[in-house]
Amino acid sequence: MLLLDTCTLLWLCSDQSQLSQSAKDSIKSHPDSLFVSAITAFEIAVKCKRGKLELPMPAQDWYEFALEFHGIRELPINGKVGLASVQLPDHHNDPCDRMIVATASLHQMKILTCDKHISQYNEAEVIW
Repeated sequence: MLLLDTCTLLWLCSDQSQLSQSAKDSIKSHPDSLFVSAITAFEIAVKCKRGKLELPMPAQDWYEFALEFHGIRELPINGKVGLASVQLPDHHNDPCDRMIVATASLHQMKILTCDKHISQYNEAEVIW
């Protein structure tokens, strides 16, 4: 099972040339095992609101379309994820990234990301 971080989802949908060959191969090899954390929707909406990301439609519509088009399932944020994210080592203070790492760890998933901060965690394997 593969957990896409926010940038990976954005690149999958808009500019696949930004994805590494390993990421592309993993996505092609596991088309029925692609997931995102619900925190990804939050990150995308915040980036749009702050003017750091432009999408061809409202963020909610884009997010729902992207997941459906690529067959990606969303994993919820719950108390276990929240608590696990706080227990992670302090490699990174971004709460969204910590939620992604915690989600991957709890579900025994690999994370598709180029984020060097996320790759510092031993709690989840990173593919890039």
